[in-house]
Amino acid sequence: MLSREWFTAAALAALALPGLPRAKKNVTALAKRAGWQHPEAEGRLWRRRRGGGGGIEYHCSVLPAKAQAALARIFAAGAAGAAGGAAREALVAGELWAWFERQPETKKATARARLEALEAVAALVRSGVGRRAAVRQVAALRGVAPTTLYNWQRLVAGVPRQDWLPRLAPQYGTAGRGAACSPEAWEFLKADYLRPEQPNFADCYRRLAATAAEAGWTVPSARTLLRRLAALPEGLRVLTRQGAAALQRLYPAQARERGVFHALEAVNADGHVWDVFVRWPDGEVARPVMVAFQDIYSGMILSWRVDRTENKEAVRLAFGDLVERYGVPDHCWLDNGRNFASKWLTGGVPNRYRFKVRDDEPHGLMTALGVQVHWTTPYSGQSKPIERAFRDFAQGLAKHPAFAGAWTGNDPRAKPANYASRAVPLDTFLEVVAAGIAEHNARPGRKSEVCRGRSFAEAFAESYARAPIRRASAEQRRLWLMAAEGVMVRRADASIHLEGNRYWADFLLAHRGRRAVVRFDPQALQEEVHVYRLDGTYLGAAPCVEAAGFADVAAAREHARRRRAWLKGYRQMAAAERTLSVEQVAALLPKAPAEPPAPPPKVVRLVQGGAALRPAAAEEEDDTPLDERLFVAAVRALRAGRSGPQLRVVAEEEAGAED
Repeated sequence: MLSREWFTAAALAALALPGLPRAKKNVTALAKRAGWQHPEAEGRLWRRRRGGGGGIEYHCSVLPAKAQAALARIFAAGAAGAAGGAAREALVAGELWAWFERQPETKKATARARLEALEAVAALVRSGVGRRAAVRQVAALRGVAPTTLYNWQRLVAGVPRQDWLPRLAPQYGTAGRGAACSPEAWEFLKADYLRPEQPNFADCYRRLAATAAEAGWTVPSARTLLRRLAALPEGLRVLTRQGAAALQRLYPAQARERGVFHALEAVNADGHVWDVFVRWPDGEVARPVMVAFQDIYSGMILSWRVDRTENKEAVRLAFGDLVERYGVPDHCWLDNGRNFASKWLTGGVPNRYRFKVRDDEPHGLMTALGVQVHWTTPYSGQSKPIERAFRDFAQGLAKHPAFAGAWTGNDPRAKPANYASRAVPLDTFLEVVAAGIAEHNARPGRKSEVCRGRSFAEAFAESYARAPIRRASAEQRRLWLMAAEGVMVRRADASIHLEGNRYWADFLLAHRGRRAVVRFDPQALQEEVHVYRLDGTYLGAAPCVEAAGFADVAAAREHARRRRAWLKGYRQMAAAERTLSVEQVAALLPKAPAEPPAPPPKVVRLVQGGAALRPAAAEEEDDTPLDERLFVAAVRALRAGRSGPQLRVVAEEEAGAED
């Protein structure tokens, strides 16, 4: 049994174990290839390093047998040898360098300045100057006390020269220190704050303070607890306060390369309702519906038809225009609506309305032409790139000057002031739409990976002239150039885009919307990149999120599996963090104090008529104070004509003063 079982990549590289690389990045690459960092193996084969800086640690069981044997020899109980001592020193040095890399640039600069001072002292000593004189000279030049230089020398005493720099870095920090907080108070705060109602922190802290005062918990300041909540993983806070849908949006969407196709190899279709009132030849005023087919490779709109509704005839006519003008595509992505799933169009192809294909069912137009039909996910814009073109039409073409007064607004709550003031004749509408789609296809400056500044029509024409040459897809791959360092971490999903590649890691969630420094190998952009903050603090390695082919079903399933595993991990983390339910939080809140009894009156006002002072029917013992009873008895004696000492005796007898 080893005395130590968990090691960082830097420590394993420094140990120079047989069968393992000697560089940290190569050990990390080996861990990914061998599956050491599989999400389901967390806690068993790998874990997140505790303490400042974080990182990943691997269990010794993942190492080759020879490497494990070497570790056993190094860490054997009672082993004391030169080889073992050197190995342990190398392990410490490797971890120290890994810690140094995670520090901000200010600490690194301080360490370099201290190293220069020690080098200056050593140079003076080598030139014949006494050590004390050399220390005094360098201390005067550096503006520090000689004792400071001696302290720096003690930090590196007995340490190899190549490991001085990390040891000279300032060791101050907040790790291991912090204001005292009762575990019950911390669990109470997490259970109250990490819930879908998204309560304000100030309200949660106020409830915590009230409960802690009654339960006797120790609670630090509000700022301290707010920092501790902010230190929780970003994904955990998003899941518990905003829900799984919000957390899922933080996971990068799967990218699909259009360059795997050539022109007309794959198309997609959908319907679009125009936000324009049109007057049809029979006098009816209604919003028209357009069915359009788009080339997936270039983004060019190939054919379209307009009708009053989205029906199978409009879909079929639009597809017929496509085939007549350009040819037959090999693949077609269609919406799951009944009009596109009509047997006259896709007969013989199973879909969500037709799970069984009968032998006597007539083959539809696409099936007869050998078009492979794919059904898209409902309300999924990524599955239907034509949705992006429809958005351009709704924002620009629907507001054409020729449609003034006929635009309906894109939302029932955003109706224009001239709503329904006119309706555009159908012929005028078709003429303007035809010109607008032609301009949309010919507009230069498109920034897709296929157009590269050209128009959709130009990109389509270039590939169409070579289509069916299969090398066309290979020639579409661009040569990526090295980018300047300093990129933006996307706010939407915390991904980094660099030279057409996307990189993502879980730690980037806490840095969304911020700029970062990326260091990478321009010859290996498919490997991970190392991300630093602008101040030089090392954040971690972000692997490349590989783009899959548009029709790559296996890649889509693998992407969905990884995302489910990622979401499952955060759900388990949320369950572990919240040990109290909201009901338990409510039960722990202090009870409202009971209403205090009314204080006894200091002054008593006499009521007209002596009978009202003491009810005659009262049989129970009178608990009226003695002085008040004397006063009432004296008043009665006066009314009866008593005076002087006689008045006093009568009053005391009636009031029961002998008690």
